Amino acid sequence: MSRLLLTGNYAAAYAVRDAEPDVISAYPITPQTPVIEKIADFIDGGELNAKFVRVESEHSAMAALIGAAGVGARTYTATSSQGLFYMYEVIWWASGARLPIVMGVVMRALGPPWSIWSEHTDFYALRDSGWNMLVASSAQEVYDFTLLSYRVAEDTSVLLPTVVGWDAFEVSHTYEPVELVEKSKVKGFLPAKGSWKPPLDAQDPASLGNLAYPEEYIRIRHEMRKASERALGVIEAALKHFSIVSGRQYSFFECRHCEDADTIFVVQGSIYGEVLKAVEELRSEGVKTGVMKLWLYRPFPYKAVSRALEGAKRVIVLARSSVFGSFSPLGADVSSAINLSGGDQKVFDVVLGVGGVDVKSSDIVSIYRMVASGGERTFWWVR
Repeated sequence: MSRLLLTGNYAAAYAVRDAEPDVISAYPITPQTPVIEKIADFIDGGELNAKFVRVESEHSAMAALIGAAGVGARTYTATSSQGLFYMYEVIWWASGARLPIVMGVVMRALGPPWSIWSEHTDFYALRDSGWNMLVASSAQEVYDFTLLSYRVAEDTSVLLPTVVGWDAFEVSHTYEPVELVEKSKVKGFLPAKGSWKPPLDAQDPASLGNLAYPEEYIRIRHEMRKASERALGVIEAALKHFSIVSGRQYSFFECRHCEDADTIFVVQGSIYGEVLKAVEELRSEGVKTGVMKLWLYRPFPYKAVSRALEGAKRVIVLARSSVFGSFSPLGADVSSAINLSGGDQKVFDVVLGVGGVDVKSSDIVSIYRMVASGGERTFWWVR
């Protein structure tokens, strides 16, 4: 097992190299570009035997992968922000066709006004598309979750595309030590190529994604729903296997200081470190707080989340996404998890850090004090 100093973007590229996809297609956009540049370097240097399809847009990149995955190729793309939205139409075609494409999204704010900094609004726009969704908070997690994505997406009981999101610049361009998994172990961890039956075969021509009558349409969508539910068990088993090949252990989320906490923060992405710092500062004052870092977003692990939060009196969801006139996507999911389990914790939905605004531990402490003193149930934190 080798250890390298990598950015989050380079960690994604190394994971793709180790997963050995057959076809890559992408269009550059800040801050995703280094992912694709590094993969292109691997191909040009003979470290990755893959076809790089050069296209004029993100829409065409996903369309190219739909064609490639449709005949059984292992595939990869990456994008960000407006690029993801340009791709958005065919995102749904990939999941509806049950194609195990893997994608990286460097999570970035949407315009206008124009912004190249971190925000999760682009990523959350995929929440109802049928894709499995994972959020990495470090370069190590980018590498690990990209490998995990191929394992889950290509499982024959799932066959749904999978996306890994990580924060622009805080993760994408920040160097950290990353431990790679030996290639032989990666090969043993991932499904063998050709282990799933693609929908298209030149020897047995068929139509894919054609018109479906209502009765067939709902059945097809319901099958996707069941596949997404099965993915939870597949992910759990894959994590156990991954701990053997890598020495790193994951569950659906990471909880720190949650056992005796009266208040638990729920977060995704790179702000986790600052939230943990705030939690430890508050605990030093005798305030029982904890933090849940939820990396698995779709399928949402409702039962596991509600069990982990059941001892708290108050849950503060910290969402790095612009939302208007409603709860944040993360806040809505956490609230649903608690309600479905019969919990009575008060949920507070706080939007912060949009457009790349730094989130500091002092902000988290201030948010706690505002909530504890009877603040509003949903608000934006703007300094």
